[in-house]
Formats: sequence, structure tokens, C-alpha cells
Amino acid sequence: MKKNKTLNILTIVILLATNCKSQELQKGFSWDKQAVWYQIFPERFFNGDTANDPLPIDIIEERPFSIPSDWKIHPWNSDWYKLQDWEKEYNVPFYWATSLRRYGGDLQGIIQKLDYLQELGVNAIYLNPVFESQSHHKYNAAMYHHIDNNFGTNPEMDRKIWQTENPIDNTTWKWTSADSVFLNLIKECHKRSMKIIIDGVFNHVGKNFWAFEDVVKNQEKSKFADWFMIKTFDNPATAENEFDYQGWYGIKDLPEFYEDENGFREDVKKHFHEVVKRWMDPNNDRNTEDGIDGWRLDVAEMVNLNFWREFRNWVKEINPEAYITGEVWWQDWKNDKMFNAAKWLDGKAFDGVMNYRFARAVKEYFVNEKDKTTSTAFADTLKKIYADYGFEKCLSLQNLLDSHDVDRISSQLNNPDIWYDHEGNPEQNENYNIENIDEKKKARLKLIVAAQMTLPGSPMIYYGDDAGLWGGDDPDCRKPMIWRDVNYEPETQHPFGKKRNVSVVKFDEDLFQWYKKLISIRKKNSVLSLGSIEFMPSEPNLLIYKRTLDSDTIYIIINNDNSPKSINFNQINLNSTKVNFDMIIGQKIKNIIKINSYSALILREN
Repeated sequence: MKKNKTLNILTIVILLATNCKSQELQKGFSWDKQAVWYQIFPERFFNGDTANDPLPIDIIEERPFSIPSDWKIHPWNSDWYKLQDWEKEYNVPFYWATSLRRYGGDLQGIIQKLDYLQELGVNAIYLNPVFESQSHHKYNAAMYHHIDNNFGTNPEMDRKIWQTENPIDNTTWKWTSADSVFLNLIKECHKRSMKIIIDGVFNHVGKNFWAFEDVVKNQEKSKFADWFMIKTFDNPATAENEFDYQGWYGIKDLPEFYEDENGFREDVKKHFHEVVKRWMDPNNDRNTEDGIDGWRLDVAEMVNLNFWREFRNWVKEINPEAYITGEVWWQDWKNDKMFNAAKWLDGKAFDGVMNYRFARAVKEYFVNEKDKTTSTAFADTLKKIYADYGFEKCLSLQNLLDSHDVDRISSQLNNPDIWYDHEGNPEQNENYNIENIDEKKKARLKLIVAAQMTLPGSPMIYYGDDAGLWGGDDPDCRKPMIWRDVNYEPETQHPFGKKRNVSVVKFDEDLFQWYKKLISIRKKNSVLSLGSIEFMPSEPNLLIYKRTLDSDTIYIIINNDNSPKSINFNQINLNSTKVNFDMIIGQKIKNIIKINSYSALILREN
């Protein structure tokens, strides 16, 4: 900790119009542009019902070892890198053992924390997969028509309900306790004027997906044999098992559906269509208030675009205001090349994408130190995105900083000058710093948040960033959420036994209030979500831009430098006589704007 915090505290200057009131999401399909997204990884958010905690029967053997006999739910407040007794008995590397950890996060936990999200200012939630699966991440679905039984109130009863159904026949589908809790979550979100979308993983499933299990059992005689990318079936005349199939990136735990130039087979698409209808209009009454508000589509670039166009028709027919966003990012990971997602954003497939190009640009300008780009280069990178997709479309993109697939933004600040989503934890990089950030880097984090909340595109917060959570790439970015009323063990351990400084794990109220303040500013000023942008010439470490909507203009000045700056009003074409400032820190600004190091100003013109 730095003793002198005053030089590093991020300050903000705001003028709020006297008639400016907090806005509800606009009717018609513009809510996505005014969304403040919050991504939740359900298993790690909050345990709202300990009675549904996973048991060994609920856990897939993700490694070639059996589940230890003394396996237990992991203590929510424990040191992330500290091995429990069963993990020591397991006797495998730390990054193997974590795949079997369960913390008990569930949907009831999310419901109980909706008021927290409402206090923060969030109005749209994206959930990582919630369908039945035995993994912690749930990207290996066992079925699409039921919510994971450990997210419900009666896991054992839910299992019995599954046995009474024929998964291919939607007329036999029933509602489990987990399904009911999920529908209640939707209801509670909508009661708070929050939208909710879920992860759709349609490229691949888990090995225990009902149709794939039938193929394993019946081989080429299975009714579903042509659903998957089967290379060879087993020859019963031989002692060995020749059965082979294609898994996602060669991972056999994730068998892929078969596709041709038109996408999936018709019976597969029929099943997917029934799943879409089930969750978007659960009671099939054409009133979608009881259904989800859209989909986030996993590994979207690996699925035929023709299918996504058909998928869009299904979704928009049910709810024209539903939002569809795709995970489209790495075109060539090894060479740090991301996709230009324009062909998915032509109005025939997706409404938006997870804007990893934005996240990488932020890292290069705000996080890097030796390899830091200039303000001009940062602006040029964003302008290239606007040109690729069209500016109006960019307002609908999810502007994230991090996610469940990369190291958290706090940890990025402790590990500058490496490529985005590369060498992001100690398993990949022996020099990776796993400790929490200091006050100076926290000021830089606040600076990044100020930029995220004022640049074009809908900001998306990964759970816990608002509370001071840090961590490297998967699995370290999936730690349990930090809550105000939980007393956490400090982090003292290292996954490879190295010496490290102690990191206190505690809810960061100051950071939470900062997020809350910036979100409030964004929501109260529609120019920040709907307005145009103009970048102004400035110094390499000084970023100045203005957002304009009709006669409304806001100026954002970001000092991404270790030294304070002075700016003349004329430099940004701002007439000081027409501007009245309300400064939170109580200062007065006349003709010269003075901005501290790693600080931001948000100025509104009358």
C-alpha cells in the first residue's frame, strides 16, 4: 500500500443537466445500446441454497483419476491457492485439481444478489451456461431442455423427472425444480427492469449428452449416429474399441455436432429450435415476459453462418427485441490476430459480439508499460472497429475488459506487456504475478473503468471486478465472488510453492462506489450510450474525446500518465463561459483544466 494515496485517486468532474433523470431502458430494440452488462459465472457467484450443493455423483471425472472419497464442497472464503485435504490426497498439480472444485454457487444465489446488482446500476445480465452439466463451467451440456439440477431445490427429484422423459420428444418434457428456480430468476430480473441472456453452446456437448450416449451404446444403429462428427464406429468383431469422433479442438470430452455447408442436420436444428422456444416463451403464450431476453452464442465462428441466420429468425419471431451476441474473437491466436466480425453483424445473424478487440486495445493503451500505445494509436484502433462494423452497430457491442476466458483486468495491470489472452497465469508463465494490485494500479483501473463507461458500446463487467476480485487466466479468473459480509482468508499460497507477498481478500467498497458512480453517469446521460464520438488531437498519454447527441455534448479527458496535466479550454474548443461545473471534489475550473496523474474528467456542456 502507498501511504500517499491522494496523488493516485481518480477524480471526476461532472456537470449534470438540471432536467437529467435516470432513464429506464427505452422501448423498441435499443435497449442493448443502453445496457450495462454484468457477466455471471453461476457456480462462483453466490451459494443461495446449500441444500442443492453438488455431490460426487454430480461431478464429471474431468481428469483420468477417480474422485477422492473425502471430496467436499470448497470453502467459499478459503485461500484460492490453498489445497484442501482431499486435493492433497488427489496428488495432482494445482491446475488439475481445480477442475473438481465446487463452491456451490447457484441460481438462488443470483436471485438473492439482484438487489446488489441493482444498487451497482446493472440493467442486463449475461449468464454463463446453466444447462445440465457435470462440470463447473457447464460448456459440456448433458441436455439443453433442463437447467442444471444443482441450481434447483431438489437435485435428486430432478434426476427422477429426467428419467420419465424422451429428450427428442418435447411433448414429454416436464419442468424440474431447477427449471422453476430459473424461471423465477427471469421474473425477478424483469421485476427490476433487468434483461437476462444465457449462454447457448450449440457447437458441441458433453460426452453424457443424451443423444451422444445413445451413439456410444448403439453405434451406427443409433438414431442419432449422424448427429455427430463420427470418424469410425466400433467393430464388435475385435477386442479393441475403434469408436472415434471429433471433439472441439480435439478434446474428446466435447463431441461436436456434424455440419455441412448449410449447418446442422434438420433433426438437430429441430431440437435446437424447440430449446429456443422453451426458454424464450416458457408457457408458449406469445408473451415473452416470462422468458429470457436473448442469447450469447459460444464459439460462434465455428458454426456455419447459415445456421446463425436461421437461428436469428427463430429468436426474432418469438421476441423481436431479443438480443443475440456472439463469441467471435480469435482468428489466429498464435499470431495475436482477432476476427473482423463484420459478416456476423450484417443484420442477418447477430446484434452484437463480445468486443474483445476493444479489450485488447484497452490493454495496449492503459495496461502496457514498455509496449504501451499512444492515445492516437488507441483512437485509431477504435475507429477501425467503427469502420469495420458501422458506428451504429458498435453501440450494441459488449465492451468487456475481461471474462471467464482471460486474466482479470486487475491482474493484467500487474502483468503488463504480454499479449492479450497469452501467458495469463503461472501455469503458462512462471513469472506471472498472482498478487493483488496496489493503490497506484488501482487508480489506473479506475481510469480504465472511466473509459469503458464513456466510450461507444455497452460496457460489460465480469463478476467481481466491481468488488476488487483479481486472478489470472482460467481457472484463476473463476474465483468465488467477494462479498461484504464474508471474512476471507488472505492469499498466502502459490500454486508452485514460490514465495509471494500476502494479498488481503476483502470487498473493495471504494472500487464498488467508483463503478456505481460511473454507471450512474452513463445511465443518466444518454449521449454516452447513443451519441457520436470525436477524438481530439492530444499528447501520447492524454486521451480527449467528445460524445454528441443532438445538442447534447460531453467531453471526456483521460490522463493516462504518471504526471499531472494542464489543458486550456480553447484546446478542446470549450467555451468556459457556457459551462457550469459541479466537481465532486469541490474544485473550481475556469480557463485552465488541471488533471492529476491517472485521472479522468467528464465535462458536460449546458
